Amino acid sequence: MSPTHARRAPYNVGDLVTGTSYVQPEDRAREKPVEITGHIVQVGSGWDGIDADRAYVWVRLSSGREHQALIRDIRNVTS
Repeated sequence: MSPTHARRAPYNVGDLVTGTSYVQPEDRAREKPVEITGHIVQVGSGWDGIDADRAYVWVRLSSGREHQALIRDIRNVTS
């Protein structure tokens, strides 16, 4: 029997990313998705196939504000 190996998240804390924020459907009447660029401060759930369509990260903008973003809606910023 081989050990189970979890897949790594495609992003790490500290990565600089850009993309679109995610807003929960029930919150969309008062908040809309926005374009964001910032550093990942937290990696959420969904990496190993469970809820993979909702795998997310938290991104801190230069203003200090944080936004949730789905991994499918962001990409790494390269210099």
